[in-house]
Amino acid sequence: MLPDCLSAEGELRCRRLLATATARLRARPASAAVLVPLCSVRGVPALLYTLRSSRLTGRHRGDVSFPGGKCDPADQDVVHTALRETQEELGLAVPQEHVWGLLRPVYDPQKAPVVPVLAGVGPLDPQSLRPNSEEVSWGMWLGGSSSLSTVSASCLQVDEVFALPLAHLLQTQNQGYTHFCQGGHFRYTLPVFLHGPHRVWGLTAVITEFALQLLAPGTYQPRLAGPGPP
Repeated sequence: MLPDCLSAEGELRCRRLLATATARLRARPASAAVLVPLCSVRGVPALLYTLRSSRLTGRHRGDVSFPGGKCDPADQDVVHTALRETQEELGLAVPQEHVWGLLRPVYDPQKAPVVPVLAGVGPLDPQSLRPNSEEVSWGMWLGGSSSLSTVSASCLQVDEVFALPLAHLLQTQNQGYTHFCQGGHFRYTLPVFLHGPHRVWGLTAVITEFALQLLAPGTYQPRLAGPGPP
């Protein structure tokens, strides 16, 4: 059974579990940070994702990701980075007090740390979130209907915004893994989440797995052995 992740008790449990790591990680420098937005669409708990624009340069164009980016020298800490980038990309302002805590950092191919910041962004109502006339994209909600959940998104950075219900992510038929090889030799294996509007893989899938382990510890069973959050 899916736990009530959006309840006050669920939030308090997560905040307590993340408190020590959050204090430690906020005091450390990092290369980048992403926001892991836990939202509610018609009362259904979900995670919010973006599809990076195919017009971007670099290896991550066209990938599913969480909103975020590189730390700016003017940022106070990684939380500030994640919230700033989210507002720039999605037009979604998340108060700092809605941040639950920091998950375990992941590392990009250059071994630079990327810190995931878990936050409760509340209900996403497609009637109240209006696209900006200059920064427009479109959204999808994979929750058993065709209605859209749309936020304002920077057309230069994000092609699409979509939400995946936790119940979808927790179904074993929607979980898999990807083997990565280099020079014909096996290097490592990462989780992948399937059967949504887009495949969630790479570091975004790893962060998703960390979030699921925290939010649904008795329900989500990672297929790959490894450390969980925080």
